[in-house]
Amino acid sequence: MAVERTLYTPEAEQLLALTREIVDKELAPRASQDEEEGVFPREVFRVLGAAGLLGLPYPGEYGGGEQPYEVYLQVVEELARGWLAVGLGVSVHTLSCYPMAAFGSEEQKAAHLPGMVGGDLLGAYGLSESTSGSDAAALTTRAERVEGGGYRVDGAKAWITHGGEADYYSLFARTGPRDSGARGISCLHVPAGTPGLGSAPPERKMGMRSSPTAGVLLDDVRLGADALIGEEGKGFGIALAALDSGRLGIAACAVGVAQAALDAAVAYSRERRQFGSSIGDFQGVGFMLADMATQIAASRALYLSAARLRDAGRPFGQQAAMAKLMATDTAMRVTTDAVQVFGGYGYTRDFPVERYMREAKVLQIVEGTNQVQRLVISRHLACEGS
Repeated sequence: MAVERTLYTPEAEQLLALTREIVDKELAPRASQDEEEGVFPREVFRVLGAAGLLGLPYPGEYGGGEQPYEVYLQVVEELARGWLAVGLGVSVHTLSCYPMAAFGSEEQKAAHLPGMVGGDLLGAYGLSESTSGSDAAALTTRAERVEGGGYRVDGAKAWITHGGEADYYSLFARTGPRDSGARGISCLHVPAGTPGLGSAPPERKMGMRSSPTAGVLLDDVRLGADALIGEEGKGFGIALAALDSGRLGIAACAVGVAQAALDAAVAYSRERRQFGSSIGDFQGVGFMLADMATQIAASRALYLSAARLRDAGRPFGQQAAMAKLMATDTAMRVTTDAVQVFGGYGYTRDFPVERYMREAKVLQIVEGTNQVQRLVISRHLACEGS
């Protein structure tokens, strides 16, 4: 189904057209089989990097695309429409670039950003731990200063997208006292292959099997002083700033999955005949499709509105939480309804809607559960009224 979009420039229109071409020719045809087999499509990210799609919101001087977030997110939506593992992978990679791009020194950015935003390297974001998911400030991974000014890092991260496959990790560790809370956390750049850095076996997930999720283990990992991104002890602020943007990426992914489910349901409703008519002609099915399309359009408008605030340099944290909340709840409803439109066939693996339904669930959980999004929104409202 064609989606009307408003883009700033011919270059942005060409980017979206290129993305659709890659989705339709390279991603969608192989997504179901690779998801079934749990194949991680590492080479796809190299293709996207070569096409200039892995560093869209970052500065051109380091190889980025210098595109507004509004444009970047629509590219992510299209990728997720074809294959959520790829769309979410691009969103997570972009999230992993953010600390270096926004808080790194000029020397750090010159050394690392070209490979990160140019697609040669694939990143991961290391904040969550097994006992500090929603309460991220309670993390226990520790980075101790050593002689010479570097760090020794010990601990474990959990639920890391691209864990074990990433070329680098934007990692958050405690450098302050154990009871220092959010004030004692720092951000570190950790290249893969650093001695002492390892990964646990990938999680066995109900969906997104082509996107590896694994624990990351750090045992006496030694880093130089230049691994620190930003100021020591100020890493939690970096983490939260990155997550505000990352939530918009998840919202775009959710809209992409929902759009794919709607497209499949509409096509099936035209083909499937009962009682002498296409099932889409029956009000019960037609109204369901109408609600699905309306919810998707509203979710898309919300994430784009938040993106415009970000692009204008205005506060957008509350709107990002709203977009993530609404879009991912919408994806869950729409994919469930798509299975219903297909009837018994929707419950089989012969059609993609059962996969969309399984994939949609994780979007309500990652980068802040939707319960946390409601907490973020309510706190913003309370501050407005004080």
